[in-house]
Amino acid sequence: MHDEVRVVAGDCTTTFDGRNEREHRGDVVTVVKPDNTVLVHDADGYQPVAWLTRADSVQFVDGVLDAREGDQHLRVEVHDEHGAARHPVSRAGVPVGDCPTCEGRLVLARGAVLCRTCDEEYSIPRDGAVLEESCPVCALPLLRVERGAEFEVCVDRDCESIDDRVTERFDREWDCPNCEGDLRILRRGGLIAGCERYPDCDTGFGVPTGVVDGTCDCGLPVFETPSGRRCLDTGCERP
Repeated sequence: MHDEVRVVAGDCTTTFDGRNEREHRGDVVTVVKPDNTVLVHDADGYQPVAWLTRADSVQFVDGVLDAREGDQHLRVEVHDEHGAARHPVSRAGVPVGDCPTCEGRLVLARGAVLCRTCDEEYSIPRDGAVLEESCPVCALPLLRVERGAEFEVCVDRDCESIDDRVTERFDREWDCPNCEGDLRILRRGGLIAGCERYPDCDTGFGVPTGVVDGTCDCGLPVFETPSGRRCLDTGCERP
């Protein structure tokens, strides 16, 4: 899980060629991040004096760092090196428990629960909330999501599937408005409520984030969502 960041400090000449050409000379710290983003910082403020985001190539040869991305070129010539080092770095996040695989710390970072020590990682739905409680089966954190109702499931979908819980609760719960078939809960990119008589009837509706709160005049359920009340049918104007 650990990548590497490289740091070089010294008296340097920094040259940037791109849409704007500029040159700086001074004591600076140059940071090369794992994604090849290069930042050159001096003593003034938080803004780097020069940078190149996600360079295609970064080379450091004979005291010269050379980074290129398309037609942009960042060159840092070190005249007097004060220090250089390589340090391990990982994604940082909010602690959410211990990893049951390696006993490292689990953190919530950028839409995933991941272990800082091993390669365990579990994606989290955008609306999901990671809870303090642990799964009784695998000891990973539980996740709260709303898909017609509020569900608490394991963050590991192989341990406990959100789809299975929603299917158990809402499969065949609603009638197709265009025929006499039942709406089945299916995975088609996202969760949908689709007519069982497909392909003869191709009626289908995406299951939104939120909980069912009543019935629309059209006969389909009404959902209370983060953006307000709406019918399962997004084209319906009668909820």
